Amino acid sequence: MQSDQLIVFAVLAATLGLFVWNRWRYDVVAVGALLVVTLAGIVPPEKAFMGLGHPAVITVAAVLVVSRGLLNSGVVDSLARHLTKVGDRPWAQVLLLSAIVALCSGFMNNVGALALFMPVAVWMSRQSGRSPSYLLMPLAFGSLLGGTLTLIGTPPNIIIAGYRREVGETPFRMFDFLPVGLAITVAGVLLIGLLWRLIPRRENQGSDQELFEISAYLTELKVPDGSKYAGRTLHELIVAGGDDAEVVVIALVRGGRYQPMPSTYEVLHGDDVLLVEADSDSLKGFLDKTHLTLAAEADSKAQAQQKAEQDKQAAKRGASDKPRTAGDSGSDRHGERALVEAIVTPGSSLVGTTATGLALRERHGVNVLAVARQGQRLRQRLSNIRYAAGDILLLQAREEQLQPILNNLGCLPLASRGLRITAPRQVWLASGIFATALALIALGMVPAAIALVGAALVMVLAGLVPSGEIYKSIDMSVIVLIAAMLPIGEALETTGGSRLIADALLNIGQAAPPAATVAILMAGVMLLSNVVNNAAAAVLAAPVAISLSRGMEASADPLLMAVAIGASCAFLTPIGHQSNTLVMAPGGYRFGDYWRLGLPLSILVLLVAVPVILWVWPL
Repeated sequence: MQSDQLIVFAVLAATLGLFVWNRWRYDVVAVGALLVVTLAGIVPPEKAFMGLGHPAVITVAAVLVVSRGLLNSGVVDSLARHLTKVGDRPWAQVLLLSAIVALCSGFMNNVGALALFMPVAVWMSRQSGRSPSYLLMPLAFGSLLGGTLTLIGTPPNIIIAGYRREVGETPFRMFDFLPVGLAITVAGVLLIGLLWRLIPRRENQGSDQELFEISAYLTELKVPDGSKYAGRTLHELIVAGGDDAEVVVIALVRGGRYQPMPSTYEVLHGDDVLLVEADSDSLKGFLDKTHLTLAAEADSKAQAQQKAEQDKQAAKRGASDKPRTAGDSGSDRHGERALVEAIVTPGSSLVGTTATGLALRERHGVNVLAVARQGQRLRQRLSNIRYAAGDILLLQAREEQLQPILNNLGCLPLASRGLRITAPRQVWLASGIFATALALIALGMVPAAIALVGAALVMVLAGLVPSGEIYKSIDMSVIVLIAAMLPIGEALETTGGSRLIADALLNIGQAAPPAATVAILMAGVMLLSNVVNNAAAAVLAAPVAISLSRGMEASADPLLMAVAIGASCAFLTPIGHQSNTLVMAPGGYRFGDYWRLGLPLSILVLLVAVPVILWVWPL
């Protein structure tokens, strides 16, 4: 048994180290750890993959699909439209955004809630002439706090609810988390509103200095009469320009008609004018190889640049009032192009690849015009940039295809996304389906997994979640992580490892009151969740909490609640939770910026949560 303990502890140490290193995805690391303990004979082979059918895994997957239905129906958009009326006072914007995203995070995936309100926060900050850094960190922290409100608010709550069955009790119900979650959420949001000045100021992201200024790189090129490219496709022209010429065709002007983002199979004519984006070196190389000429009339160039800037501004207003050139008849409303700034999420298919490798223009119909990383535009060749999570891309695509393209690529729109006008019927239908599921769970009539799977199925049948989005809605990396870590957590308990850790905690807290032991456990899990995924932290800490309760001869409920709260409150680093990671680049934050607001918030959570836990769930 002792050798098994050593193996489990060694595997856990290696797993945590690889999580922190972040060289490989955490789900891959978790599966590798599961295979090691299985091959070592600690986890029976027939139980190795039982985690895939665990109620916690099924519930998390169902919550993600239901969240997609709520997003598609416009339930959250209906709330977001009213936030623009809050005014320009920074404390009011911080307070309201943090509160509303916390409320939404209690009932849907917190990363999904953050994705809905990030464009609103960036738009509000630019309208107020302030950096988005003032609003994005409070938004991320608010989404974490709100996840503690209900059973479905965050995966750690779902996981901890299931562990309660191991001590002979029924799993925690939908609103069992509410007393503690509401207390820390209200206190935390108020603290964020009071201490908003502690948020790092990153002026380079402000409204008076756009992250991407492409107008300086716009040039008009003319296809001369008699050019060998007249009668040939735009694709042939681009290929002829060579790999060394980093040129992106923004628009085609023919006979006074402006055609944004022409197809690569468009046949060129003599006297066509191409509006391209390129730096001076790329432009020179392209001209030398293709023998195109610079457009002769300077006023034509200025007009084209003005048009491009108008298109950019119109796209940021949601493209609802996009200006047209004199040649536009307005009949091809669905052919208009829009510019959008989008952030690459950790689960995006773009991570580790290049635009050329994915053939973004040919396969997805999207131009990548610029890339920014950690608040600075990258000046290297676009075709050579390997995208990383948190990169901000300036994209051009057809307006009606923009949102599906972003969904397929795994990117979240920033300020350019307009709030769509939603059908009231869809809003009420989605709300009704979700409310029915919540009522069934709250009344104990149906287990959470069954009710939420049923809600997800009804949303699919009602058309709120298209069939093509069902599996795209589910973050399989989180599902695999939880499914792989559950047997490892069980191995920690069966080998006596959790008991060993619990005894160490009991020795530390011998001279202190029981409340101190609860606080120490919560603080330890909170620190762990700042460097590993919160679901993994909950799986590893739950067996320790159960063993600790047995050693104290006390109820496991307050200790399990302490684990749930600690796992959900990762405020100190950008890697502890996806919400923190997603706001890092748009806010221009550095790794060490998070603790400035996160440390006071973590201390407040401890001071508020422990007394409330012991009041509602006594030892």
